[in-house]
Amino acid sequence: MEESVSTDDEQEPLTVVGVPMDLGADRRGVDMGPSAIRYAGLADRIEGLGYTCTDDGDLTVPRSERHDPDATDPSAKYVDEIETVCERLADRVETIRAAGRLPLVLGGDHSIAVGTANGVARGGRGSTGVLWVDAHADFNTPETTPSGNVHGMPLAATLGRGPFTDRPWTATPGIAPENVALVGLRSVDERESAALSRSPAATYTMTDIDRRGIAAVVREALATASNGVDQLYVSLDMDVLDPDEAPGVGTPVRGGMSYREAHTAMELVHTAEPELGALELVEVNPVLDTHNRTAELACELAASALGSRIV
Repeated sequence: MEESVSTDDEQEPLTVVGVPMDLGADRRGVDMGPSAIRYAGLADRIEGLGYTCTDDGDLTVPRSERHDPDATDPSAKYVDEIETVCERLADRVETIRAAGRLPLVLGGDHSIAVGTANGVARGGRGSTGVLWVDAHADFNTPETTPSGNVHGMPLAATLGRGPFTDRPWTATPGIAPENVALVGLRSVDERESAALSRSPAATYTMTDIDRRGIAAVVREALATASNGVDQLYVSLDMDVLDPDEAPGVGTPVRGGMSYREAHTAMELVHTAEPELGALELVEVNPVLDTHNRTAELACELAASALGSRIV
C-alpha cells in the first residue's frame, strides 16, 4: 500500500538502538531482527517523515552457546545475562531520552522491554504510561511460567511482580499498573490470566477488537495509558499481527490483527497525548520470514506511529 507522509518543519530527533538478543526465547532467530528491520529501509522511512535519525548500532549481547543451559535457572532461563543486557539498554535509553531524543529500540526478544521501560522512565521526563501491543500478556513470573522463557515475563518484571521485586533492574519507577494497557491479546496462560484479573492494568483481547473495532479499543487503551502521565512508552510485538500478515515472528499465533488494524493502532499512537517517550519493535524472526515481509511491515508500522498517513 502506497502512503504519503505527513512532515513537520521540526520533528524530535530520533535515535535507533538495536538489541540482538534471543536469550529470553526458546526459538533462535530473533537476534537477527534488528538487522532485518534496518535492511528493510527503516532509516529512509524515518528520515522521510522529517526526523533526524541517528543509529547507535547494536548493544553487545551474550551468546547462548557460550553458557551452559544446565547452569541457568529453569524457571527464568538466562535471567542473569538478560539482566546485564537490560541494564545496559536502560542506561542507553536514559541517555538518549535525557538528551531530548526519541529512542526507537529494535529487538530481539521481548525481554529487552525491561531495559527500555527503565531507561525511558529514568530519562527525566516524569511518569510514564505503557501501551503493550502483543498477542501475549508477558505477565508471567518465574513462579507461574510454564516455559521458563523470560520473554514471557517482561511486563510483570517492569511492574515488580513476584520475585522480580528483589532485582534492581525491575519494578520500574514512574510506571504504575493503572497506566498500563495491553492490546491484541489472544494467547494468555491460565495463571497469567488470573494475575491479570487481579491487576489494575487494562486488557483488550482480539475478541474486544472484533466486537468493538480497533479504533475504539486503541483509543480507550491510550486513554488509560495516558491518564495523568508525562510520556507514553509503546512496545509493539510483531506477533500481535496474524501470521498471514507477519510470518516471521518469534511466537506466531493465529487470529491476530490485520494489516490495516495494526496500522490504525499505530496511527492513533501518533495522535495521542502526552508525547511519545519511546517506541519499541520486537520479536521479528528472519529465519521464519518470507522475503523479509515482517521486517518491512515493522518499518511501516513504526512510520505510522511517527506520523505517516495516507493523505
